[in-house]
Amino acid sequence: MGTPEFAVPALRAVAKRCEVAVVVTQPDRPSGRGQRPAASAVAREAEALGLATLKPDDVNAPDWMDRLREVEPDLLAVVAYGAILGAPLLQLPRLGAINLHGSLLPDYRGASPVQRALWDGRLATGVTTIWMDEGIDTGDLIQQQWAPILPSDDAASLAQRLAELGGPLLADSLGLAAGARAPRQPQDRAAGSYAKRLAKRDGEVDWMLSAEAVWCHQRAVTPWPGATARFGDRGVLLTATEPLHAMMTAESAGVVTAASAAGIDVACGRGALRLRRVRPEGKAEMAAADWARGARIECGTRFEVAERVT
Repeated sequence: MGTPEFAVPALRAVAKRCEVAVVVTQPDRPSGRGQRPAASAVAREAEALGLATLKPDDVNAPDWMDRLREVEPDLLAVVAYGAILGAPLLQLPRLGAINLHGSLLPDYRGASPVQRALWDGRLATGVTTIWMDEGIDTGDLIQQQWAPILPSDDAASLAQRLAELGGPLLADSLGLAAGARAPRQPQDRAAGSYAKRLAKRDGEVDWMLSAEAVWCHQRAVTPWPGATARFGDRGVLLTATEPLHAMMTAESAGVVTAASAAGIDVACGRGALRLRRVRPEGKAEMAAADWARGARIECGTRFEVAERVT
C-alpha cells in the first residue's frame, strides 16, 4: 500500500523478496498543465512489474475491505499510502501491518518527516519500520537505519536517498515478520515530535531569521511549496542557497549586500544568505547571477520583509 515516488523503491524491494498479492494505491488524480487524470507513481511501477492494482476511493469502506479479504493477505506493507487505515483494515492480514516511515521514530511522526528534519537543521535522520497500530506512527519499532543529511540536500534529494535506504529495510522486516522473528520495541508515546503536513504558506521566507535558519528552511520546502520571497512586485523562488557568516544587523535584513558571478548575497537577521539559483515568477529556474543582471539587482536594494506580529 503506497502512492508517491517515495514508495516506489519499497515496492521494488518487496516484490523481489515477497509474493505481492495486490498493490493498493490512491485513485488517479488530475496532474500537469492540462489537469488530466494520472496514475500514482506506485500504480505506474506496479503496472511495469505486472502486479494487480486496486485504487479505492476509501480503502476502509466495507466493499473494498471485502475485496482485500478475498486476497487473504499475510501482511500489509504500507509506505506513504495517503490515508488513515482503520482498525478493521489493520486487523485483516494474518500477521499484521508494517509501515516504513521516513525518520528515526519517535522523532517526526506524521506527514512531513523529511522536510521537518531539514527545517530543524538536523545533521542526520533515517528510516524506521514499525508494526502499525491505530495511532499516527506510534506502533512498536522493528528496525531502523541511520542516514546523514548532506549540506547539498533538499527535501527531494533527501527523500530519494531515504526511499532507497528504506526499501530493503521494509523487505527485510517483512521477512522477519513472516518467520515470527520481527522485534516489537514499544515507542515512548511522550517522547519524540510531530511533523505536520506542510501548507503553501510554509514557503514564505523570513529574512529576520539567521542565515542558517533561512538556508535550512529553503532546503526543507524545496521543491514544495518552494521558498518564496518577494522583490519589488514580483515573487521569486529560492531553489539553491548557502549561508554566509557575515556581520549583519536585523535592520539590514532583506538588503542585497553583493551581486556577483557567485550569486546574490542577502542580509538576514544574523549573517547573510547567498542565492545561487532562483526561479523568478513566470520564468524558468536560472542562476541567481543571471537573474541579477536581467532584473538590475544592485547592492542596497531590498527584498520584502514581512512585519512580525508581537
